[in-house]
Amino acid sequence: MTTETTPQQYTFQAEIRQLLQLLSHSLYQNREITIRELISNASDALDKYRYQMLTQGQQVEGELRITIEPDKEQRVLVIRDNGIGMTQQELIANLGTIARSGSLEFLKQAKGRDDQQADLSLIGQFGVGFYSSFMLADRVEVLSRTASDSAGWRWESTGDGNFSISPVEESLERGTSIRLHLKEGMDEFTEPVRLKYIIRKYSTFVPHSIYLDGEHVNDQPPIWLEPKSNVTEEQYQSFYEYLTHFPGQKPIWHLHLAADSPFQFHSILYCPDANLERMGFGRTDHGLHLCARRILVQNDNRDLLPDYLRFLRGIVDSADLPLNVSREALQDNTVFRKMQKVITRKVLDHLDTLAEEQAETYERFYREFGVILREGVTNNDGNRDRVAALLRFGSTTSTGTSTLVSLNTYCDRLREGQEQIYYACGTDQNAVLRDPNLEVFRKRNLEVLLLTDPADEYVLSALGTFRDKAIVSIDAADLKLPPETETAEQAKEDEAAKSPESSARLDTLIGLIRESLGEQVQDVRRSERLTESVCCLVNSEGSMSTTMQRILRMNAPDFEMRRMVLELNPQAPLVQRLADLAVNTDNHAFIRECGRQMHANAMIQAGLAPDGNEMAARLQEFMLQLASQKSALAL
Repeated sequence: MTTETTPQQYTFQAEIRQLLQLLSHSLYQNREITIRELISNASDALDKYRYQMLTQGQQVEGELRITIEPDKEQRVLVIRDNGIGMTQQELIANLGTIARSGSLEFLKQAKGRDDQQADLSLIGQFGVGFYSSFMLADRVEVLSRTASDSAGWRWESTGDGNFSISPVEESLERGTSIRLHLKEGMDEFTEPVRLKYIIRKYSTFVPHSIYLDGEHVNDQPPIWLEPKSNVTEEQYQSFYEYLTHFPGQKPIWHLHLAADSPFQFHSILYCPDANLERMGFGRTDHGLHLCARRILVQNDNRDLLPDYLRFLRGIVDSADLPLNVSREALQDNTVFRKMQKVITRKVLDHLDTLAEEQAETYERFYREFGVILREGVTNNDGNRDRVAALLRFGSTTSTGTSTLVSLNTYCDRLREGQEQIYYACGTDQNAVLRDPNLEVFRKRNLEVLLLTDPADEYVLSALGTFRDKAIVSIDAADLKLPPETETAEQAKEDEAAKSPESSARLDTLIGLIRESLGEQVQDVRRSERLTESVCCLVNSEGSMSTTMQRILRMNAPDFEMRRMVLELNPQAPLVQRLADLAVNTDNHAFIRECGRQMHANAMIQAGLAPDGNEMAARLQEFMLQLASQKSALAL
C-alpha cells in the first residue's frame, strides 16, 4: 500500500525555465540524446555509490546496473539505476537549479541561434542533460532513495516552470528511476529494437552493465586496454563520441598509449575538431576520465595534463593507483606525478611528429588550439622550449598565403650575422604590413614574424630568446640588423649624407624638432631603419611594442604609455629640405611646426591618436602658406 502526503510545490530557477522553453520548442533536434544523457547520469550515480562505499571501507551491495524498461501500452519509458540516489534536498538542488557557470554559457549560445540551429547535442557538456527528458516527455517522474534513507522521494514536473516533491512510503530500491510519460508521436522510444540501437550508438562504453528486456546490450570490451593493432578506427570513433557527446564529429587526431614499466597505465587521448573556448563557451572545464583497474576514480581529472593541454579528452587507466583516493592524495601520489610527466611528454612527442610528418593536419590543429597550447611557454612544468618549438606564426615570407612558420624554421633561414628574431604587431596583417618600421626589412629581404593576436606578443616576450637568438619587435630601440654589403651607389649616397656639412644641418634640424616636442617624446634621432617614410616612432629600450601598449591602454585607462623615440629618415627629400632650411634662423619657427606635424603623422601610422584640434589648426596654417604662394591671375 502506498501512502503519500500532499506534494510540496517548487518553482524552477529562471535559467531552467528558459532551458525548458528552448527544449520544448526544439522540434527538429536529435531526440536520441535524451537516452544518452539519462544513461550517462545513471552511470555517474553508480560511480558515486561505488566511490562512497570504497572510501568508507564498505562492500558494494549487488551488481551495479542500469535497466531500461519500455512500456508500450502505457507509453512510458523507465531508466533505472541502483546507484547513490538522492535526498529531498538533493532533488531540489540537482533538478531545480543550474549549478555550473558553463550551463549559463550554453543557454546564451543556444538562445543566440534559432531553435532549429541550436546545437542541443552538446547539452550534456554543461550539466543540464536531465532536462532533455522534456524533448520526449510531457510529464517526468523521478523516484529516488539513498542507501541511508528508509524511504524515498518523488519528483514530478510537466516542464511548465514548476515541480513538486513528495515522500514515498512504498518500498523503493536504492537508486533512481526516471519515468518518462512520452509525448504523442514518441512511441518509437518504447520499441526495444530502436532503444538497443540508440544504446549501442551512444553508450557502448558506459562502464556499467545496461540491460534492456533482460539482455545485456553494452558488452563492448574497454578498447584502451587492447593493443593498438586490435582496435579499429570505428571503435576509436565510437569511444570518442561516448566520451565527448559529440555524435558524428571526428577528432583531429587520437593517441593510444600503454606503459608497463616502471609503472603501468593505458590511455587513449583525443584532440577534438573544434575549440569550444573560441566558440564563446568560456574556459574549458572538463578533465580526463581517471580509472584504477577499470574502475572510474574521477571523471573530470584536470591534473593529469598541464593547463595548456586542457583541450584533450580521453581516459587513463592504471593498476598502480589506489581506488579510494581523494584529489589531494592523488597530488602526493608518486605514481600519479610520474604519469603526469610521461603523458605530457608523449603528447608533445606526438605533436612534434605530427608537425613534421603531417604538416597540414598540424596546422589545422594549431589554428584551433594554438591559442591554448601557447600558454605552455609561461608554464613552469619544464616544457617551455618544447612548446615554443610547436608555436606557429604568420611571416613576411608567406604573405598572401595561409602558411604558418615555426621558430625553428625561422632560425634555419637566418641571414649571416643576424642576432635577433624579428616580429611586428598589428590588428590585422594588412595593418602590420603598412608599418614604416618594416621598410628596411623589405629592402634587405629580412624575414619578420607577423603577429595579429596580442597574446602572441605576450608569449614571445615571455619567451625572450629562442636558440640563443633574442626575440625583438621591429619598433624596439635595441633593434640590431645584420651587417650589409653596400653597392657602390649606396656607399656614395651614405657618404654624402654623412659629410660634415650634411650631418651638421641634420643635427640642427633634429635639435629644433627635439626642442619643439619637448616631453612628448623621449628623443629625436636619425633613423637607420627607414628607407622610404619620412619618420617613425620607436619604443625605448625595454618597452613593449606600440600595439601591446595601445591595447593595455584601451583596457586599463590608467595605463601610461612610455614616451617614444621619433626617428627621421636622412634620405627622405622632406628631411633633407628641412635640414637645408635649418641654416636660416628665420625658418626655425616653421621647422618646429613641421616637427610637430611629423610627430602627429608618425602617431597616426603607429595607431595612436594625436591632438586632433591642434593638428587641424596646424594643417590649415600650412595650407594657407601654400595658398599664399599661388597666383590668382590666369595666364
